[in-house]
Amino acid sequence: MAKVPPGVGPRFPQVVVLFGATGDLAKRKLLPGLYHLCAAGFLPDYRIIGVSLDDIDTAAFSARTREALAQHFNRPIADDDWAAFAERLAYVPLSAGAAALAAAAARAEASIGQDSQRLHYLSVPPSAALSAVRTLGEAGLMANARIVMEKPFGTDLASAVKLNRAVHEVFAEEQIFRIDHFLGKEPAQNILAFRFANGLFEPIWNRNFIDHVQIDVPETLGLGQRSAFYEQTGAYRDMVVTHLFQILGFMAMEPPTSLEPQPISEEKNKVFRSMLPIEPGDVVRGQYNGYRDEPGVDPQSETETFIALKCFIDNWRWAGVPFFLRTGKRMAEGQRIISIAFREPPKSMFPPGSGVGAQGPDHLTFDLADASKMSLSFYGKRPGPGMRLDKLSLQFAMRDTGLAGEVLEAYERLILDAMRGDHTLFCTAEGIEQLWQVSTKLLESPPPVRLYEPGSWGPKSVHQLIAPHAWRLPFERAWRNPNQSGA
Repeated sequence: MAKVPPGVGPRFPQVVVLFGATGDLAKRKLLPGLYHLCAAGFLPDYRIIGVSLDDIDTAAFSARTREALAQHFNRPIADDDWAAFAERLAYVPLSAGAAALAAAAARAEASIGQDSQRLHYLSVPPSAALSAVRTLGEAGLMANARIVMEKPFGTDLASAVKLNRAVHEVFAEEQIFRIDHFLGKEPAQNILAFRFANGLFEPIWNRNFIDHVQIDVPETLGLGQRSAFYEQTGAYRDMVVTHLFQILGFMAMEPPTSLEPQPISEEKNKVFRSMLPIEPGDVVRGQYNGYRDEPGVDPQSETETFIALKCFIDNWRWAGVPFFLRTGKRMAEGQRIISIAFREPPKSMFPPGSGVGAQGPDHLTFDLADASKMSLSFYGKRPGPGMRLDKLSLQFAMRDTGLAGEVLEAYERLILDAMRGDHTLFCTAEGIEQLWQVSTKLLESPPPVRLYEPGSWGPKSVHQLIAPHAWRLPFERAWRNPNQSGA
C-alpha cells in the first residue's frame, strides 16, 4: 500500500479507544477505516482498544476485525500490514469496568514509549453515550484526549442542552468532535473550494441571482436492523438536523476570515442563527407502506420515514430565497445532490416555440456521492436554421482527474481530522442547539404523515410544497458516461 507524505497525519502516536467495537458501524466503516489510515502510514504509531458488551478476548476481537476487513475493505490486504495492525489491537469487555479500561490504556501508552494522544470514539446508541463518557471519566482518560460522538445529538432542544451539559462535565467543548459523515465526503468539502477559489461564482452566490436551492437525499434502502431505533427518531431527527442542515450551512455561509476550523464553524453557526423557525405548514411528512409491519414498530406509528420541507435564511445574502430539503427511505433512487436554480433573464427576446425556459432554469448541481460530480446546465442553440434552444450541460467528475484513488472515505477523513484536532467538518454544541431551537415548532406540532409507496418519490403533496418550481430528481438527463461514445 502506498505511503503518504510526512506531515499529513497527526504529530503524535494515537491510542484509540473504540466503544461499540463489535457493532455494525465499527465493522463496516471504523475498523476498515482505521486499518487504511494505519497501513497507509498516516499515523506515526498507534494502539487500538476495542470496548463493547461482548464478553470476548483480544484474540477473538482480532479475528472479528480480520473478518470485517475481508467483508468491507475494498483494497488488497497485505499480510505484513495486517500483522502489524493485529499486534496493536487490544480488547476490554464493558463488564470489566473502568479500572480494566484504564489499565489497558496505560499498557498501550507504555508500549508506544513516547508522548501520545487519546482518541475516544463512541460508536454506540444515543442511550449509551453518556454511560461511555462516564466510564472514560472514571478511568481517568480525559487528559490529552479527544472524543468523537455519533448522531443524534439529542432529540430536541431540551435533550440536546442536557446532553451537552453532561458531556461538558467530563470533556471540554474543544475536545468534543460531533461527527457528520456527510461533511467528510470529498464533494461536500469541494463546495468550499468551488465557492471561494473561483471568481466566476462567488459574485452570483446570493438572492439576486439564485432563485431557490434544493438539497435532496432520497434513499432506496429500508431500515434493516434499525427499525426500533428509527421508530424513536424518524427522518427529521435522523437526517435533517444532523446531515442536510449541516450541508446547508456549508453551502450558504459567508466567506470565513480564513480556512481554519474556528472561522468556518463560526460562519456555519451564523447561518443557523439566521434560519427562521421551521413552519409545520412548510413540511410534508411521509411513511412508506409496510413500515408499520417492521419489527419494533408501533402498528399505529406516526413516525415519518420521509420528510420534505421549505426553510429560509433571514440574512442579507439569502433573504427570500427558499431552501427545499427532501429525504426518505425506500424511495425510487438513491441520490445526494445540491441543486442551485438561477434566476431566469428578466425578459426574453426569443420567439415563441424556441424552447427557452421549457426545461426549467439554469442549474448548478453538486453530486455528494463518493464519485464527486458537478454539472452546470444552460440553454444553447440547436445546430441548423432558425433559433431553437436545447438544454445543455457542462459536467465534471473526479474520475476525470485521475485522482479518484486518492480520495479518503468519509469516516477515514473525519477520524484523521479528529486526531489532528481539526474541527472544520464537525458540529458544535452551539450549532446543534440552534438547529433544535428552529425545529421546535415543527416538533411540537408536526403535520400528519402521508403514506407513499416504496419505490416512489414520496407523497404527492411534495409537488405542492415546491410549486411553482419542480424537484430536480428524477433528473431530466442522466450524468454523462465517459465510456460511451457520443456521450
